[in-house]
Amino acid sequence: MFFPLKIILVPMLLDYFLGPNNLIVATPELTVHVGDSALMGCVFQSTEEKHVTKVDWMFSSEEDTRDEYVLYYYANLSVPMGRFLNRVHLVGDISRNDGSLLLQDVKEADQGTYKCEIRLKMESLVFKKEVVLHVIPEEPKELMVHVGDSTKMACVFQSTEEKRMTKLDWVFSSGQHATKEIVLQYYPKLKVPVGFPQNWGRFQNRVNLAGDISRNDGSIMLQGVKESDGGNYTCSIYLGNLEFKKTILLHVILKEPRTLVTPATLTPDILGNNHLVIIVGIVCTTILLLAALILIMKRTHRNKSSVNSTTLVKNLENTKKVNPEKHIYSSISTKEVIQEEELTGKSEATYMTMNPVWPSMRSTQNNPLEKKSAEEMLKTEQAF
Repeated sequence: MFFPLKIILVPMLLDYFLGPNNLIVATPELTVHVGDSALMGCVFQSTEEKHVTKVDWMFSSEEDTRDEYVLYYYANLSVPMGRFLNRVHLVGDISRNDGSLLLQDVKEADQGTYKCEIRLKMESLVFKKEVVLHVIPEEPKELMVHVGDSTKMACVFQSTEEKRMTKLDWVFSSGQHATKEIVLQYYPKLKVPVGFPQNWGRFQNRVNLAGDISRNDGSIMLQGVKESDGGNYTCSIYLGNLEFKKTILLHVILKEPRTLVTPATLTPDILGNNHLVIIVGIVCTTILLLAALILIMKRTHRNKSSVNSTTLVKNLENTKKVNPEKHIYSSISTKEVIQEEELTGKSEATYMTMNPVWPSMRSTQNNPLEKKSAEEMLKTEQAF
């Protein structure tokens, strides 16, 4: 009577439910970035000592519902399978009924459902657990930041199990063969960052934790970026004996100064050794250009004056053609001529005198040039 009661109480306490010869756990979900790692837990908890004989991990996706082997464990031997080779590891403690799986370098095709089955020695009961893995686009592994700005470097370890971070390390290297430099070390038990013996060196007071350590988020914020900060930053998250690593390449961009370049600010390095000769040449060229410009302006003015004169002459000619002058011819006999004719007895002579007739007032009003000419002629006649 007592033995069946114990078997029933354990599943109720652990949120399990029983199937035919199966013990099935509620399905958790996990979201990771492409290229990151994911820890999928599979732990059988029992009040009695049990011995695990076999662990199977299988995968299925929405496109292909058939089960694909990821890894199996049997007789103290762990064997990765197929496309998961070199990317999956059994990281759980089998002696404690822990068959947890670590999937590294996650790919987009890894999205789907992972099934874990644990078989116990001398037991027909099979422990089953499923994990739904969601894969999102990769976080940038290269960052670009300007000198003086701040940047956040993310480092998050995703897990379905409540495994606590035991240690966090951030290391900097400026090149492949360069000496590694400690940026930050953190021990959650101490709850304070622990520095390198040199007190973090040049990163002192410029690096702060930006992630939630309780959720295995070891992201940092680098402030006041310097030109010498460019290089590789490697994050290491430790969960007991389990280690997760991520490397970020930081590019530092110099801010270009906005200065106005004038002849006074030009240095001999910019102009070369013959900077004086160049300046004199520029001045002479400017003077010649001014002289040429003045000459062109004078010629243009002369051409305009010539065109105006020609236009005035043509207007006068046209006026004469339209309104020709009318002349009246009359004979005038003077007293001296008559007396001379009487003395000489010569016949009477007639002289023809031509006098111009002034234009009419109507034509004068219509033509300003004709009006001016008429006024001048009137003055001349009055003078006589």
